[in-house]
Amino acid sequence: MSAGTPVEDVTYLELSQDGGGAHKFYEVTVEGAAVSVRYGRIGAEGQVQSSTFPTVEKARAAAAKKIGEKVRKGYAPAVRGQRAARPVTRREVTSAPSTARAVAPVLWRFRTGAAAFGIHVDQDRCWVGNQAGDVYTLSHGGEVLARYSLPDGVKCLVADDFWIYAGCDDGTVYDLSSKVPFGAYAIAEDVDIFWLDIHEGVLTVSDASGGLTVIDHEDEFQWSRRSSGRHGWMVRADERAVYHGHNRGVTAYAPDGGGELWHTPTDGGVLFGWQEDTVVYAGTGRNVVQRLSKATGAIEATYRCDTAVYSCATSEDGRHVFAGDSSSSVYCFDADGRRLWKLATGSGSALSMQYLDGKLYLVTTDGSLVCVDASDAAIAAAQQGSVPAAVDVKQAAALPTYTPAASVAQVATVAAAPAGGIVVECVQQAGRLRVHVVSQGYEPSWNVQFPRGIREPGARYVVEALHPASGGFYRVRGEIRRLV
Repeated sequence: MSAGTPVEDVTYLELSQDGGGAHKFYEVTVEGAAVSVRYGRIGAEGQVQSSTFPTVEKARAAAAKKIGEKVRKGYAPAVRGQRAARPVTRREVTSAPSTARAVAPVLWRFRTGAAAFGIHVDQDRCWVGNQAGDVYTLSHGGEVLARYSLPDGVKCLVADDFWIYAGCDDGTVYDLSSKVPFGAYAIAEDVDIFWLDIHEGVLTVSDASGGLTVIDHEDEFQWSRRSSGRHGWMVRADERAVYHGHNRGVTAYAPDGGGELWHTPTDGGVLFGWQEDTVVYAGTGRNVVQRLSKATGAIEATYRCDTAVYSCATSEDGRHVFAGDSSSSVYCFDADGRRLWKLATGSGSALSMQYLDGKLYLVTTDGSLVCVDASDAAIAAAQQGSVPAAVDVKQAAALPTYTPAASVAQVATVAAAPAGGIVVECVQQAGRLRVHVVSQGYEPSWNVQFPRGIREPGARYVVEALHPASGGFYRVRGEIRRLV
């Protein structure tokens, strides 16, 4: 080391709770007047954020403050590499060329750079999440609007009313409803996540061993079950039941975990699931989608494809059922099971899909979000070999990119609540750090679903909007800022 070279000072901490959701590390490095923080899931490289201070003394003070915050939250000194990484199974899929003679009428295609399982499409925008941890939002016309950079691969995207959540391999479910994403739920470190669903703030997780874990809006464990099968690639939930698809079929459980309501063996292990008001759809490894009654579990219809079914969806009116197979083909059936068409995707196999307003949106093995014109006229033309020139969507050079706030220091601050802002406060209650509303006009005893990583006793925050949810709690919408 040459004279004058700053000495590097590294503090490495871990939080790994037995039977809990935490399995994270936090590393602070001070080198001269520079401080870098690396954080994420134990066993992963994580994310890095760096800051430079006017003096070495101020850099060390800032580092000490960050370390103190984490120690108060339960982090402890550790040796990197001694604790095993969280178990993560990434879905191994193959994608063969399509045998369809015609290609689907693709309007536009956006390549994310990594295989994508996550998709959500609503009236405002389209969402896609990939295994690199990137989530992009696009307009229905194919304009890229924003990017969220999450610490680990995205397993799936799920919506709960106005709220959008990304379930990641690091065991965290991130709320993407605001510009700055935050961790809303943490999943126990021994749960090897396969799929997720959220209904009225209650998160249901299916895993590699065929188990179910249910967590409420305050990120507290509610119940778990172990099914008769393994590889739970399907979980859907509503007010009546949790519908769990695995390699031995579909099982429905009471929403309070009280017991099994019904079990139906399917024709092959379940690889994907979809739900409507009164039925669930299970796509299987034996080339079929099967429609099951939510009330009884009875199989009402079967939709036959030519290879294993990776994904399925329906039109809003239930008149059409769509499926994507392992050979890069997409299908459409009528409600009774008659195949109406089969076309090549032109972009690999569809790992997830969703239909909205005459368009079918696919996310594929090559990492593309694809918008297909599913109107009768466009499909008829495609079957005759006439398709539009697909637009290859590019992202803007100055695309906004949002990353999760890992600590209080990363949250924007304000000296006073702006007009219309709602003040909430962190309070100790029954041994837990809760968040309650201070502003008038709200029920002060209700808890607020709030990011755990930025809670501090007595701290006050300003949020743009609060919405009451079934079960007696509030959900945050808009930016969160700390009052100082």
